[in-house]
Amino acid sequence: MARVGVFVLALATLAGTALAHGGSLGGAARPPLSVPAWLVAGTAGVALGVSAIVTTRSTSRVVTAARPTLGRHVPVPGQRALVLVANALGVVTLAGVVVVGYLGPADPLSNGAVVVVWAGWWAGFAMSTYLLGDTWPALDPFRTLARPLSALGRTYRWQWGAWPSVAGLLALGWVEVVGPLADRPPVLATVVLAYGVVTVGGAVVYGTDVWFQEVDPVARVFALYGQVAPLRRDDEGSVRFRLPGAGLTEDVLAGADDVAFVVALLWVPTFDGLVTTPLWGRFARGVVGWGVPALVLYPLALATGFAVYWGLYLAATRLARRMTGAEVGVPTLARRFAPGLLALAAGYHFAHVFDFFLSLVPALVLAVIAPFATVDPGILVVPDWFGWVAVGAVLTGHVLAVLGIRTTAFELFPERDQAVRCQYPVAAVMVSFTVVSLWVVTRPEFAPPFLGP
Repeated sequence: MARVGVFVLALATLAGTALAHGGSLGGAARPPLSVPAWLVAGTAGVALGVSAIVTTRSTSRVVTAARPTLGRHVPVPGQRALVLVANALGVVTLAGVVVVGYLGPADPLSNGAVVVVWAGWWAGFAMSTYLLGDTWPALDPFRTLARPLSALGRTYRWQWGAWPSVAGLLALGWVEVVGPLADRPPVLATVVLAYGVVTVGGAVVYGTDVWFQEVDPVARVFALYGQVAPLRRDDEGSVRFRLPGAGLTEDVLAGADDVAFVVALLWVPTFDGLVTTPLWGRFARGVVGWGVPALVLYPLALATGFAVYWGLYLAATRLARRMTGAEVGVPTLARRFAPGLLALAAGYHFAHVFDFFLSLVPALVLAVIAPFATVDPGILVVPDWFGWVAVGAVLTGHVLAVLGIRTTAFELFPERDQAVRCQYPVAAVMVSFTVVSLWVVTRPEFAPPFLGP
């Protein structure tokens, strides 16, 4: 314990004020960049629009078609043992989150469950899925617990596709924004348990493969994020190294429900950041002042924003179909181009949480080695210039998205002019989404109004 105390004091000497994110876990508000955000977003939007037109005109079919196939398979020895270790680690972590959530310190920054879930899992682990590949199937404790139980009951047929997972992802986004999950550890532990009961029960009734591939929003988020990663694991015990974003050209979406989920995956973290901006604060106070309850305003804004994003994307695919005059239908275009949105979602997610994750590294380390410790480890200071890392992440996501739709277009259309023309509307919508993301990440960050105690 003496060593733990020395380590905590050492971390405390490095700690200061961090960026706000997730209730009491943050400290001060995020400072704006040293240049006006409108100049950053406007300039980037013009540059991205021009670059999209230029690059589509200069694309070589041979080079574009070769992108997804470049890569190398590297065998991973002892993969079965690694999976078993990951299974055990996931279950132990779940048990620790529940126990510490109920019995640990009341202060969120000192409570290991809160820090592990928000900083370690939703920030740190989520980033690993689009940087290194999806390892959640091995770590998912609910999947591990459901697997032996699935043989005990009858497996019913799932008939609703991925639509429940779309609603589930939007609901999780709403709970993240308005719920006290980052402020009250027992509430977080209760939500984790409730989610586990529904997930394990659903997997037992409908089968683990169906449930985690089509229904569970968390598993679907990490699986789709994995399409962006330059690493991919296969069933033969090897890892494939590929060009970043090469997975965005794969035909991995089944229909409109999957497309809607991808759009929701882009919109939910955008909404999470949007409600912390000064503009939203003024808007929310004005609307609530007109008599609209705050608890109605937030879910209404979440649903409306999703509908706008989805409508813009579908309108772009319809226009792309009209501009090509080819026999490829709108559903096919929407399904094949949607993976490009995953790069935008990953880029914004990284911009949204990377500084938050770094600032809570001391608390995360303490949560692992001493989850019941009552000493506040503090939070690391992230310099102001670090905001440019967020801008770079958003722009990188956009570039990968444009490359993805470019490659897909040349796969779908035999004529080069058709392949080029169909990209314009989709690229324009992606530019608009990117500009929104850039604007959000360059705004000062404050606690959303009307959600405090």
